[in-house]
Amino acid sequence: MCCFFAHGQARTIECKNKSNVFTYGEKVDYTIYCNWGAMWVAAGSVTFRVDSTAINSKPFFKISGVGQTFKKYDWLYKVRDNYEVIAEVAPFRPIRFKRDVKEGSNEIYEDYVFNHKSGKVITLRKPDKKSELQKDTVNFSKCAFDVLSMIYHARNIDYSGLKVNDVIPITIFLDNEEHSSYIRFLGREELEVKGMGVFRTIKFKPLLIEGTIFNAGEDMTVWVTDDADKIPLLIDTPILVGSIKARVNGIEGKNLQLKSKIRDLE
Repeated sequence: MCCFFAHGQARTIECKNKSNVFTYGEKVDYTIYCNWGAMWVAAGSVTFRVDSTAINSKPFFKISGVGQTFKKYDWLYKVRDNYEVIAEVAPFRPIRFKRDVKEGSNEIYEDYVFNHKSGKVITLRKPDKKSELQKDTVNFSKCAFDVLSMIYHARNIDYSGLKVNDVIPITIFLDNEEHSSYIRFLGREELEVKGMGVFRTIKFKPLLIEGTIFNAGEDMTVWVTDDADKIPLLIDTPILVGSIKARVNGIEGKNLQLKSKIRDLE
């Protein structure tokens, strides 16, 4: 863990947040731009939704992330990704996570059930298309999140008082095991978003875990609105087959205020 803190101070974050910056009905759409050679092309889309569900009359979040390449680019690198997590509202933490992804020749299926009392995850997974379903029970720590709930947990973090290069430790449960990671705070800056306007943003880099698309390390840069909503506006990262940008093109939500918006673009 000490290697995480070599270039900045570590900040301890309470993982059991008392309130959430997001709520039911939120929907955020992104266009995915890929760079092949000297060209940036709109090659796909991603949509994140926050819906409601109930278990034994108790309300829960049902959060989904769906990503895909546009069909005309499927011949180059076809992506059909589906993520879903059922999460407790307060404290915000995952109860069940599903991952069904097809990326090029890679296919992965995962179904995790988190038991926070026992500190164990019951996992059902198929790590590739040739494997049989594998069932396991794995220990996890109280502050561990799956990859989808971690995105929303990161929005709940209070970034006030952070200095450039400060890091926030996070724990991700992925591929049947826990991974220690962090978010590195890079400061604040104004960002122009085509079709949306100019925003004040918080800028940071998450430490990535290598997978079927992403490289490991601090290559990804994320800009989120510098307000109570903390909506991700732009994500820029190299990938195993080039580089991509995910740029927001639509935001819906009855409680969103987006007070970080400075002006419309002329």
